[in-house]
Amino acid sequence: MRCITTVALSLSLFLVGLVGPIQAQLQMNFYANTCPSAEKTVQDFVSNHISNAPSLAAALLRMHFHDCFVRGCDGSVLINLTSGNAEKDAAPNLTVRGFGFIEAIKAVLEAQCPGIVSCADIIALASRDAIVFTGGPNWSVPTGRRDGRISNASEALANIPPPTSNFTNLQTLFANQGLDLKDLVLLSGAHTIGVSHCSSFTNRLYNFTGRGDQDPALDSEYAANLKSRKCPSLNDNTTIVEMDPGSRKTFDLSYYQLLLKRRGLFQSDSALTTNPTTLSNINQILKGSVEGFFSEFAKSMEKMSRINVKTGSAGVVRKQCSVANS
Repeated sequence: MRCITTVALSLSLFLVGLVGPIQAQLQMNFYANTCPSAEKTVQDFVSNHISNAPSLAAALLRMHFHDCFVRGCDGSVLINLTSGNAEKDAAPNLTVRGFGFIEAIKAVLEAQCPGIVSCADIIALASRDAIVFTGGPNWSVPTGRRDGRISNASEALANIPPPTSNFTNLQTLFANQGLDLKDLVLLSGAHTIGVSHCSSFTNRLYNFTGRGDQDPALDSEYAANLKSRKCPSLNDNTTIVEMDPGSRKTFDLSYYQLLLKRRGLFQSDSALTTNPTTLSNINQILKGSVEGFFSEFAKSMEKMSRINVKTGSAGVVRKQCSVANS
């Protein structure tokens, strides 16, 4: 009898252990009881401000991406450290914008529901809302993420795919996050909006192999235009360039069309055409409609937004997004 009781007890504890994480997973309308207006507050704030700064849509989406690729989607990209060794201090994040925007939303929510809504959820919601308000795709954002308290520049440098990535590096870094090649192609489609600094790609124009040469994979006419009109030298760190020329404010298929013309701005863009699987994915997207692309992009965004999320007691709710121990 004692053995049976012990087995039963062990089984019940095992089941409790299973139920815990399941209940702690992300869910739609997570704040319905604790802060019912949370998602509407984020949406209204974005709606009221994005028309004055539409470029923030691409910036917030990039922030969300960079946050999720380091320690999961836990808001750690927002943290300031006096040591200068936070994620935002790493090279990939030096041009990330929107930190003040997220902090402003957080302040409104703290006034409404103190200590309830995480910074990680605010990034996820605000980036989606900003894209929708600028005419881009919509996707579901389940909530319940908790915030992390660790932010390390070296981890950002190691995990965020740089614009100089070749295909192998991209495949590895995405696979490390549980994302496949289809996700790689779809999420790269976010480059259909926004801008980049010359410093992210001038090596392709002036010093691709360290011999003062140009990347042969880059269309020569496009390269000549970038040199003469946009980035006149290898050391230009201030000029910004459209990632999808002529269409940077519109979430559409133009980015993929440019890839096939060898006019992807980054080496990482060009790399998508060097693998038969990703090249096939690009062609499939172009054979379909914009609505079809939106639908598939949404699925990959939902998948990305769940990367290594902290829920329940695994994380905290920071009262100030930039302060680790707030």
